[in-house]
Amino acid sequence: MSNANVLDAVVIGAGWAGLGVSYWLARRGLRHSVLERGRIGETWRAQRWDSFRMNTPNVQTVMPGDCYDGPDPSGALTRDQFVALLEDFARRNALPVEPDTAVTELSRAHENGAYRLTTSRGTLLARNVIVASGSLNCPVRPIWAAALPPVLRQIDASGYRSAADLPDGAVLVVGSGQSGAQIAEELAEAGRTVFLATSRVGRLPRRYRGRDVMVWLLECGFLDVRREEVIRLAGRIPPRGVLGSVHTISLQALSAQGVVLLGRLTGVEDGGRLSFADDLEANVRFADEASDNIKRHIDEYISRAGIDAPVSEPDPAETVAIRQPNPTIGLLDLSRSRITSVVWCTGFKGDFSWVRLPGALDAAGQPVHEDGVAALPGLYFAGLDFASTRKSGIILAIAEEAPRLVEHIVGHS
Repeated sequence: MSNANVLDAVVIGAGWAGLGVSYWLARRGLRHSVLERGRIGETWRAQRWDSFRMNTPNVQTVMPGDCYDGPDPSGALTRDQFVALLEDFARRNALPVEPDTAVTELSRAHENGAYRLTTSRGTLLARNVIVASGSLNCPVRPIWAAALPPVLRQIDASGYRSAADLPDGAVLVVGSGQSGAQIAEELAEAGRTVFLATSRVGRLPRRYRGRDVMVWLLECGFLDVRREEVIRLAGRIPPRGVLGSVHTISLQALSAQGVVLLGRLTGVEDGGRLSFADDLEANVRFADEASDNIKRHIDEYISRAGIDAPVSEPDPAETVAIRQPNPTIGLLDLSRSRITSVVWCTGFKGDFSWVRLPGALDAAGQPVHEDGVAALPGLYFAGLDFASTRKSGIILAIAEEAPRLVEHIVGHS
């Protein structure tokens, strides 16, 4: 194959990260394609529930080169509105998206020193490859999920659509992070009996001192804290704090809505009984302290910058009294509790099994990189959660990360 048939770059994935990189590749005049296994925004279409809304306010839910000028800057786009935003961005910028083109293998070509991409529609060669297929699209369940009775309906957060799709009966939601808290709230509002196995996750207020909390966190530099510093402070990359899309969600507020709070799920015992750790109070306290720390960080910034911001007002979700089971539930009989469904909200990882490049992935099958740049020349990763900073993995990060990756490509071509 001649050099004329080798693309400057191929982007894998047409979500916000892939489209953002494509935008900058086009601006730099690089001949490229964006390969998408389904449709633009496929993960957002296929792995989000019906009532899902973005957690960034509209003013921050923008693509590179765009800015929000609508009537509701503090609002939150629905799943379908966000997909429409991506489609519009690709159309307006004439981005070279090839839908229904799944990449089944990424390897090295012997000729031209290029990368070979084997796809469902043929083979491509490219000097540079930007993997933007997402690092949070493959659900992770604990090993004991397989030991649950087969009569239970088990789904992951990515498979949940609405309360109406679940069989009649009570629902156990496992994990009280972003998805778990939002899904538990929706199920309770639909009149379902909900048990929530909690976890050690922080919380953010939706609004604070007159602004959306995300606006404060971006302005004060909290989101720019480097990945290494986050790991140093927490000992690992922590799950993102719970942030309701339109209002604050707390464990105490969920309990006031009738959700039965449990400790962390620790295992399955004979006879269909589940065991839980005695850590519910600690999990509630951890979330409360995380919210207090965020507010303190914002208060210090407001004071330091001399900003005339309104005083803080009590948040109903944070002042409501918690309702705890009495006595505490350490064992739960699925049958007696009439639980018919389990929704696993226990995290995600990326599926990079199709990357056949020695040194590209670590022992866990996840990307080896620094700020999205792999050790292999010409290989890049875009849109990874916490790739560089706290901001990485949030849509507003791509405006900075995409041009940086593309400039690296130009400088090494």
